[in-house]
Order: sequence, then structure tokens, then C-alpha cells
Amino acid sequence: MSDETGTPDTPAGSPGGAAAQGGPRPESLRFFGTSWVEHDNGYAARRAGVAVGSLAAAVASCLVLRFAYEGIRIAGTGSFVTVLVIAMFAICSALAFRNTWEGFGKRQDPQRQASLRGLLTIGFIGSLVAYFFRCLTEAPGEKLHREEYDQAREAYEHRTSRRTGNPSKKKRHK
Repeated sequence: MSDETGTPDTPAGSPGGAAAQGGPRPESLRFFGTSWVEHDNGYAARRAGVAVGSLAAAVASCLVLRFAYEGIRIAGTGSFVTVLVIAMFAICSALAFRNTWEGFGKRQDPQRQASLRGLLTIGFIGSLVAYFFRCLTEAPGEKLHREEYDQAREAYEHRTSRRTGNPSKKKRHK
């Protein structure tokens, strides 16, 4: 790697290349690194891979839950318990989907996330489905990270911009 290339995921001349000179660095996304900045280094293939992977994991998880349902049915626990288990997974999956989807657009409160951890774990299928649908349009979380990175880059450029001309030669209006 030469000095002109910047970081491995961001070539020179890209917004991430400014990081080598002390500017803001783009935040890395899971499965994408910093390829989301310029949509390079296999970004499209990564997006397709994450979409296929999350959908495959959701389908496999549904099959596992189907085996659990069969186990409950074979155990003869009754229809009330069966309905409760199905409702629990359906509601938790819907809440996990919503929480994950909202997390792609704004930073989540860590305390709220900690309190929802059990519920989100039960509804993991909803999170997988949210990842699948988000990958159809962009890398999950790309919009949020791009907004934050653009704001940081603008603030950095504003802080480092130089004045032009000599202020003592400025014409004064009387």
C-alpha cells in the first residue's frame, strides 16, 4: 500500500481518502467495511450476499421453529400453550423487525436496547427479514452512516478552510 492509496477500503481521492490527512473517517459497517462510501470493493456482491444470507438464515430458523412446534404438538400440551408459543414468536418477530428497521435510520438508545434484548432474541427472525429487505435498497445502516459522515466531513472542511486575502487590506465603509 502506498501513501496515495489511503486505507485499503477507500482509494485516494475518495471521501475516505481525506482521513489519511486527518479528516473524518467513515464508520465501518458489518459485512461492508467502508465500501459503502464509494460503493466499491465488491459492494454490490456483498449486498447480494447479505440479502441471500439473511433470507436463508430466516428460512432455516423457520424450519427449526417448525420442529419446535411439532415437539409441542406431540407433547400434547394443549391448544392454549401452542397458541401462546406461536403468538409469542409472531409478536416478538414483529417487534424485532420494527426495532431493527428503525435502527437503520437512527441511533438506538443503549438502555432501551438492553431492556429489549430478550424480546429481540426471541424475535430474531424479524431482524433477519429486516436485513433482507434493507439489502434490496442499500447496505443496512448506510443512510444513517452516510448522513453522519457527510456532516462530519462538512464540519471538518469548514474548520480547516482558510481565509482568502489579507484582512488588514479590507476596505472599510464609513
